[in-house]
Amino acid sequence: MTTHDIANRYYQLATQGQWATIREELHDENIICQEPEKVAAWGQAVTISGREAIKVKSEANDAMIETIHSQYCGQPIVAGRFFSLVLKRDVTFKNKPRMAKEEVCVFEVKDGKIISERFFF
Repeated sequence: MTTHDIANRYYQLATQGQWATIREELHDENIICQEPEKVAAWGQAVTISGREAIKVKSEANDAMIETIHSQYCGQPIVAGRFFSLVLKRDVTFKNKPRMAKEEVCVFEVKDGKIISERFFF
């Protein structure tokens, strides 16, 4: 799959909330996930390596959510081996007030798989 193919498939699955399918189908086994430095203050790792570790992180994050009121995925922008998109969520975390989350996501593709993902929020 080309970077365009991966970006379009990611968009298709993200608009349906199919995050597990994204991990299983599009992530390389040795993917690297880079979060902003501020997540360390929340007790989260800034850098995570491997599809299984990202799955564990995602499941832990999902467990903290009480309600997802809405979510949005912007159209991908592709340049070479990279694509980016905007993700937005209106969410209520357990024991926290409702909040709007917005982030820019940048992905690198190699050999038909996402090998790195970086999140900016």
